[in-house]
Amino acid sequence: MDMQPEHIAEFLTRHPNFFNDFPTLLADLHIPHPHGTHAVSMSERQLIAMRDKVRMLENKLAELIQFGEENDGISDKLHALTLSLLAARTPQDVLATLTLHLREGFAVPHHAIRAWNLPADAAAGLADPVSDAARTSIEAMSVPVCGPLVIEETSGWFGEISPHLRAFACIPLRPAATTPPIGLLVLASEEVKRFYAGMGTLYLERLGQLVSAALIRMQA
Repeated sequence: MDMQPEHIAEFLTRHPNFFNDFPTLLADLHIPHPHGTHAVSMSERQLIAMRDKVRMLENKLAELIQFGEENDGISDKLHALTLSLLAARTPQDVLATLTLHLREGFAVPHHAIRAWNLPADAAAGLADPVSDAARTSIEAMSVPVCGPLVIEETSGWFGEISPHLRAFACIPLRPAATTPPIGLLVLASEEVKRFYAGMGTLYLERLGQLVSAALIRMQA
């Protein structure tokens, strides 16, 4: 009577001592090589499977180490930005600090920012009017939104470079997760894949909170 492969697998699972009772089978059984056309013994096949598993775990470990190193680098850059923002005394200082760290620390080529409830002469462009529709959209953003530009009005914030920008990260400026936004920071790039839908936004949220904390001290 022919047995189904599932029945054989179930039998061996329920009888773990089977090959102890029939040790010669391990040497006599030959199965196809997973990476070739010739046959190998079961013990060799087990060794190949273990090597494949070790290689997979090594690749996963290398990937985790790479992610850890990248996160450490981002944390260091955010720390440096935090120290600079703590030293800022005017909105102009905040803008200058932000521009320096975004370009040199994070390699973000373009950014634009608007904030409300600041003195009219706070800094060039920072306190420029934002439409009620745009502010409503910003208030509805619970987290940064990456990918195509979601608030069309902000395209004009970038001036002549605007037609060449392909990827954006719109970051509502919230001092805390439960507070209303006091503005919007938009990061932009000509590279389509620089900011994309579905990317992690944890550090973008922290960036928004840092800038918010610096600006909220200067609100009118």
